[in-house]
Amino acid sequence: MTDVDVIKVTGGVRLAGEVGVVGAKNSALKLMAVALLASGQSEITNVPRITDIALMGEVLRRLGATVDFEADVVRVDVPERLHPEADYDLVRRLRASICVLGPLLARCGEVRVAHPGGDAIGSRGLDMHVNGLAKMGADITGEHGFVVASAPSGLHGARISLDFPSVGATENLVMAAVLARGTTVIDNVAREPEIVDICEMLNAMGAQIEGAGSAELTVHGVTSLNPVTHATIGDRIVAGTWAFGAAMTQGDVTVLGCDPRWLEIALDKIAQAGGQIDHGEDSFRVRMPDRPRAVDIRTLPFPGFATDLLPMAIGMASVAEGMSMITENIFDGRFMFAEELKRLGADIKIEGHHAMVRGRERLSCAEVTASDIRAGAGLVIAGLCGDGITTVRAVHHIDRGYPNFVDDLRTLGVEVIRAETPADPVYTL
Repeated sequence: MTDVDVIKVTGGVRLAGEVGVVGAKNSALKLMAVALLASGQSEITNVPRITDIALMGEVLRRLGATVDFEADVVRVDVPERLHPEADYDLVRRLRASICVLGPLLARCGEVRVAHPGGDAIGSRGLDMHVNGLAKMGADITGEHGFVVASAPSGLHGARISLDFPSVGATENLVMAAVLARGTTVIDNVAREPEIVDICEMLNAMGAQIEGAGSAELTVHGVTSLNPVTHATIGDRIVAGTWAFGAAMTQGDVTVLGCDPRWLEIALDKIAQAGGQIDHGEDSFRVRMPDRPRAVDIRTLPFPGFATDLLPMAIGMASVAEGMSMITENIFDGRFMFAEELKRLGADIKIEGHHAMVRGRERLSCAEVTASDIRAGAGLVIAGLCGDGITTVRAVHHIDRGYPNFVDDLRTLGVEVIRAETPADPVYTL
């Protein structure tokens, strides 16, 4: 039986102090894929040291690139010729690795990428990726769990309209379009700050992209790109986690390294709940002097409330005064987290994609299990609102999105330990 790591937190603590945020996981992973579009060495700075980054590094190595890590810097040295197949054993562990589809097709004229895995948070199809690349001249099929695409004559510009502002589809199509012949116009694209970050790196490499941050991107294809050095933007989801942590524990937390404009809706909801928000240029402070008040929240594509912050929203609602309605509009599996939160005494009723949450003054302690990155962090923070020691299992999920999570908790005044415990036994007939 293999031991597994758990995090144990003692409840009844208010978060207080300063905490720094490093580069955004959801940006850094894709910037590493962007590097594939230019031969030579690109350098990406302010990269979080998390397991997903290490996995992405191995994905790129198997494609033929040389990847080196040093502190918060990743160097990706890309050869003239890449291996156009992304192996199943890695891709299934990291959904973000599907973003190599666009760059490999643009560089190699062919690609074979396994269907991705990732967090258990609901269905995330590849239809928009496939349909958009097909409009750009790619022949795409599926075989034995792989997406297989080819464009022997190269990709060409097209007009593409996305059914939904998918982050992944936007990323793949933009990365493919920068080396396509002619002009590609992509309508109803994702507007997340991470998309803007990708476009800024691509433009620095010599791409010609207009409209980053708006609902329409215009990409004028170029024949080649050059390697660059680029700094990753701060992680707004990690920053938002600490913001909700301050609100839930009636704390006082200053978050450094994240532009508060990227969390405008989330911080506004905390303010509606009674929080006091101070905005800085690349920082913000959240104070919650009293028990938070109930607020209704619904997730939407950026600039709406981020689905990745849903566990924290439900957590705040669980200790708020009154009844909150939390609505999930992005992923149909996000409410898996709610079942674990109920084990901490939360009063939650799920109806379709709505969660009705009646707040309690305090939660209780229990052993719970993380189902994904954000659920894991949300359960740890919720444990701070309990009356004893809460143990969170499967914390390897947290490692995929939060560097130095336990150290940051200690910095904010939490009594926390990370320890090994025996894994659950496996019974067979």
